[in-house]
Amino acid sequence: MLSRQERQAIQEELGHYEHKRAACIEALKIVQRLRGWVSDEALRDLAPVLDMSVDELDDVATFYNLIFRKPVGRHVILVCDSISCWVMGYPKLLDGLSERLGINLGETTPEGRFTLLPNVCMGDCDHAPVIMIDDDTYGSVDVAKLDGILAKYT
Repeated sequence: MLSRQERQAIQEELGHYEHKRAACIEALKIVQRLRGWVSDEALRDLAPVLDMSVDELDDVATFYNLIFRKPVGRHVILVCDSISCWVMGYPKLLDGLSERLGINLGETTPEGRFTLLPNVCMGDCDHAPVIMIDDDTYGSVDVAKLDGILAKYT
C-alpha cells in the first residue's frame, strides 16, 4: 500500500502532466526515494494511480537504470563504464572500489552501506573516470581519492 506521503507527492507530481502515465518515472522515483527501491507490491499499488497496467509500469522500471527493482545499500555507487572512462582508468578504479568495499559490481556490502553498480555513461567524459554516489558526482577519480570520497558516506 502506498503511504500517505507517497500518495501526496505523486498527486502533486500528476498536476504537472496532462496524462497520468507521463508521470510514471517521477512516481517511481518518489516511491524509491521513500523506500530505497521499488518492489513488486509498490508496482501493483502504483499502476492504477497512473492508469497503467503493472506490466507496463514494470517495463518502465526495468528499462530505466536508476530505478532499483531489488534492495540496495544506503548509498549507491554508480561507476561509469563508457569508453572515455575505460581509457582514463576505469579498470583500476573499479578494482580499487571492489577491494575497499569487498564487493563486485551488482553487490551490496554486508552491512548494507554501499551497492556498486555499472552505468553506461554519465555524460561527464571530460572528467573521466567518473563515479556517482547517490546524487553526488565525482570526476577525474583515481584510486588515491577513493578513501576520502567513501568516508563522506556513513
